[in-house]
Amino acid sequence: MHRIGQLALLLTGIVSTAAVSTADSTDKVRALATTELAALGRDPIVVAAVKAQNDVGRTLDDVKALDAKWQATAGVADFMRALMDSPPGKHLASWKQAHPYVSEIFVMDKLGANVAQTDKTSDYWQGDEAKFTECFKGRGEIHLGKMDFDESTQTYSIQVSVPVLDGEALIGAICIGVDVEQIQ
Repeated sequence: MHRIGQLALLLTGIVSTAAVSTADSTDKVRALATTELAALGRDPIVVAAVKAQNDVGRTLDDVKALDAKWQATAGVADFMRALMDSPPGKHLASWKQAHPYVSEIFVMDKLGANVAQTDKTSDYWQGDEAKFTECFKGRGEIHLGKMDFDESTQTYSIQVSVPVLDGEALIGAICIGVDVEQIQ
């Protein structure tokens, strides 16, 4: 009986430590979201890239067709690589490299389609996901996803989405994967 009590106490301590660690990580990520990450949503290179894609005039059907092709394509095809090798994609890669807590970055236009990215995403259209839709509530909201293991980046991450703003106009969103083990 004594060993069961010790085991229960040990497990309670582990669970409490994990809960505090998760809460601490979330608080740190929220602080980053309102400062450094929000500033990335106003970055002139990001804003110009989103404006340019918004001006192309694609329809949601166009975006969904490319999304189907994207999801059916294994590896990184040239049309995907173009979003990473573009000037805004390279700018994001440089920003990611300068911020070791970042596991990935991708920028979305007003429809939720990818504009630029540092890594291949699982799909092209984010418009039906909270990482996009939550940013388009009100005048542009910050959205924190739940902490999860991200298979694509092999990290325990929280996806943070911030609005892309041209002045005060909401024109897109940017999602930044934050590796919680790097902000401890």
